[in-house]
Amino acid sequence: MKKLEARDLKEMNLLKHYRIIRKWASKTNGLTDAELELIIYLDCISLFTLKDFKLGTYSYSWNNRRWNKLIQNDWIQVWRHRNRTTQKYNIYKISFKGKQLISRIYRVILGEEDIPTSERRNPIMKGKSYMDKVLQVSINHINKDKKRYYG
Repeated sequence: MKKLEARDLKEMNLLKHYRIIRKWASKTNGLTDAELELIIYLDCISLFTLKDFKLGTYSYSWNNRRWNKLIQNDWIQVWRHRNRTTQKYNIYKISFKGKQLISRIYRVILGEEDIPTSERRNPIMKGKSYMDKVLQVSINHINKDKKRYYG
């Protein structure tokens, strides 16, 4: 297998539309950009502790409610509960809901799937704010760009 190099990633155009795809995923799922990127980071770790979560949040703006929000909205779930004798802390994982979102983001980045343009499946398409209207134009541009990735 060939070693992946920076030049290969550039030729694949993987990050070409990342910002708009991230905005779409955040807005349609009620997440902030930082929460979405944190979910992606934690998914790469697979199983993690609260300490791992705190290490991952250092590069984002401080929000002491972020952990509770991600737990309550079922983005993070307990994989193993602590029992106060042998397991001193809970171990967590990204939920099925979170893994599905991450997989969908990857499919959109790779050009395997388009961003939905119906108002029912994508609240951005309702155009309630100026930012939504700007994102609509960008989403349509991304969906027309069939050179996102050559697999």
